[in-house]
Amino acid sequence: MRNIRLTIAYEGTNYAGWQVQPNRPSIQGTIEAALKSLTGEAIRIHGAGRTDAGVHAAGQVANFTIASSIPPDRFAAALNSELPHDITLRDSSEVPDDFHARYSAVRKQYRYLIDTADMTPPWLRGLVWRVPGRFDEDALAAAAPRLIGTHDFSAFESKSSPDEDSCRTVFDINVTRSPTALGWQSDHQLLSIAMTADGFLYNMVRAIVGTLVQVAQGRGTADDVTRILNSQDRSQAGATAPPQGLSLMWVDYAGADRLQQRPQPREATR
Repeated sequence: MRNIRLTIAYEGTNYAGWQVQPNRPSIQGTIEAALKSLTGEAIRIHGAGRTDAGVHAAGQVANFTIASSIPPDRFAAALNSELPHDITLRDSSEVPDDFHARYSAVRKQYRYLIDTADMTPPWLRGLVWRVPGRFDEDALAAAAPRLIGTHDFSAFESKSSPDEDSCRTVFDINVTRSPTALGWQSDHQLLSIAMTADGFLYNMVRAIVGTLVQVAQGRGTADDVTRILNSQDRSQAGATAPPQGLSLMWVDYAGADRLQQRPQPREATR
């Protein structure tokens, strides 16, 4: 048996999320069906993150074990011929037996895209959260670093289990602007909030984005973000941002070089 790693990009609009769902299309289930069509084997794949319905990925990672004689680096091309247009395998390779896409990960980055313009290009509507009107980007950028460090992020979690440890380390939150695709207004840019951490709680990024957007709209301050974080009370934070603006960008399994380039975590104030 060989352990095969996949790097996967997908648009999540038409799926109920990564994880297999009864009678609903999922990314995991679609790739598993393609594997069975290709090899004749019923194979379970393991993903690095269980992205929700409507969430996208540029660098999701998965692994599976298989007895097939297909060369490891050919799985991506072979499976792409079986997959729909909104899922693409970027590469495939053989990895050690003890590699697990989820449990071997040391950090991940999610990116959230917001369009603050009065009008959004039609082809971007399924990839961004449109937030027109008052929007103080400087206030948002000033509030975001309050969340960097090792903290209990219960205030930004939709609880999946009452026994789950809610402490995570956020290494970086990077707020930038980037231009949209050609064919629209030349000055049309999207706001990107990229968050890098050792792991994420359920809906953590979307709850943080919803809270930061409140600050940008004048309904809170950077000090409020600190207060909300320390409260460990989900009802104090902003609404959960919609799923379509969120993408899993990459997953890191070694990470020493990236960690050295990122701010060291600050201990939470209690």
